[in-house]
Amino acid sequence: MPWMHPIVYQDYDAIVPSLIGPLGLCATEQWLGLIDFLPPDAPLHPPQTPLLREVARQIAAYGADPAFRFDLPYRLEGTPHQRAVWERIAAIPLGEIVRYAEIAWQVGSSARAVGTACGRNPLPIVIPCHRVVAKQGLGGFNANRNGVDWGPLKYKLLVHEGVL
Repeated sequence: MPWMHPIVYQDYDAIVPSLIGPLGLCATEQWLGLIDFLPPDAPLHPPQTPLLREVARQIAAYGADPAFRFDLPYRLEGTPHQRAVWERIAAIPLGEIVRYAEIAWQVGSSARAVGTACGRNPLPIVIPCHRVVAKQGLGGFNANRNGVDWGPLKYKLLVHEGVL
């Protein structure tokens, strides 16, 4: 399949542990740009910059307490539609879930387009796309990036937050 490619762990500025497994991080000195879910056997790579150390600290704090609120500088690069969806997702409070169709109505789109934007969310967990669910069932999660089904991680995050 053309979308499947080997993961190059050196492409990440850091790989840190989390309650759902290793996370690949990419950042500049000023802002966080990407969080990727990685396979369980991904080698950890400690953060080397103040920002990446703070990202790792906040991810660990969220793992210890689901009510922890992220406060990180980040930059979102995407289409105007994607950014509108991500802004709406970022506003979903802890303990709540929202349906794809509801966000679609709010941003003047379709549920499928919202699902696609959710799957392209570059900062899962920080922008809690796991809180967006289908009309029936949980729906997908993070577009199976890295060629792996991350649906079980969505379930685990919602259980961690006390939604399920």
